[in-house]
Amino acid sequence: MTIATQVRNQLFKNLYEMSFVKNPAELEYQFNVKNHTKYLPNLSTTDRDIVDTLNTEGVVITSLEALSIPSSSQMFEAAKNLMPKIPTISSEDKSDYVVHATSKQIMESREIFLWGLEQRLLNIVENYLGLPVAYHGTYFRRDIANNIEKKSRLWHIDSEDRKLLKIIVYLNDINEENGPFQYIPQSLTPELTHALRYKHGYLQDKTMERVISPSNYISCTGSAGTIVFAGTASVFHRGKIPVASDRFAVFYDYTSRQPKFPFYCKSSLPEEDLVLLSSQFSEQHKQCVFWRK
Repeated sequence: MTIATQVRNQLFKNLYEMSFVKNPAELEYQFNVKNHTKYLPNLSTTDRDIVDTLNTEGVVITSLEALSIPSSSQMFEAAKNLMPKIPTISSEDKSDYVVHATSKQIMESREIFLWGLEQRLLNIVENYLGLPVAYHGTYFRRDIANNIEKKSRLWHIDSEDRKLLKIIVYLNDINEENGPFQYIPQSLTPELTHALRYKHGYLQDKTMERVISPSNYISCTGSAGTIVFAGTASVFHRGKIPVASDRFAVFYDYTSRQPKFPFYCKSSLPEEDLVLLSSQFSEQHKQCVFWRK
């Protein structure tokens, strides 16, 4: 993202915060959510519990085994095969902390991307968002075990939309020393936001500790195959710095098709790759992926 684009996006964001823009937009959002209620897909009791817990707690931990989605085995196998192909950071790159799979690698392991379009997942996401789903794709990450504290390793709340959902799949066993996804309970978010006068951006741990005890931090640990559903617009969260070993994980990102700040929403794959994949999409998938059209 160029500096000019960053400046433009910030100007749009500041404009939105002005009441004559924000108030009508929020009213329209609330109307759309209410109007879409009758179109929400039906859920099983298990999946309804996931959505209800997301709405109250902000995060749900489960597993590929527990969800029992048929294509999970192919996705997980493709992801495990991709792990050794993701390089570590060279000793010269002192400021870097994460390596992503390339678009070419994801296209060669397309089962990973396609898993995010499983109907059961889309139904859960739509019920959580309350609106039709925009699927922004998948990010295959190798988070490096080093002491770099920046960006997603700092406390933050995502702001692309009023509600977002990230589905995180751990590819190796994650304990407190391997960089677990970490969050602060949703019930504490309003008072923290007020105490910190938080609008957006990243906060260092020492800043957070001025207003809340670290005993309130919750780490999402688990063996390979653990899944974390995270409403990242509703909770302060971060990726805890891994120290014992690198963390491998796949992230799936979703918002509504009318996000609060659409200029911050981008697909994990370039348009030409999405077009190539679209032969495997249903009509609903196309609407989720090509939501801007």
